[in-house]
Amino acid sequence: MSKTNWYVVHTYSGYENKVKANIEKTIENRKLQDQILEVSVPLQDVIEVKNGVKKKVQKKLFPGYVLLNMEMNDDTWYVVRNTRGVTGFVGPGSKPVPLTDLEMKAMGIRKDDVVIDFEIGDMVEVVSGVWENTTGIIKQINTHKQIVTISVDMFGRETPVEISFTDIRKM
Repeated sequence: MSKTNWYVVHTYSGYENKVKANIEKTIENRKLQDQILEVSVPLQDVIEVKNGVKKKVQKKLFPGYVLLNMEMNDDTWYVVRNTRGVTGFVGPGSKPVPLTDLEMKAMGIRKDDVVIDFEIGDMVEVVSGVWENTTGIIKQINTHKQIVTISVDMFGRETPVEISFTDIRKM
């Protein structure tokens, strides 16, 4: 597998989530999951006060931008560049420039390799979140997104559920 980097794509303002959804759909349709690993619209929690009422809302950290963890090649460049709502990659001219490790760290993007003590076929228990106290068998492991897909029994059917590495424990 080739090396992936984080790139920044400029979008029309307000189109960030639509661009993210369109790129993810294209990744699925063109089977580019091994080349474009993650599409992200970074959010931050903000407390807004309206009419004396405090309310916690999520705001876009970088309005007008979408981050992509991808392998840069002609196919991936073409797919992203020709997505509706994308105005271009961030970088001089038409040459995309990947984010540096320092820039990624400042944004809270982890590049560390996570060491896990479970593998496909292991029985795990969900220890937190919506699926807490549920058990299932690991069917898939995605180290880039740091999630596992487990198969749980729901209404007498095997159902795949994605769970974060930090929310499961090996049984």
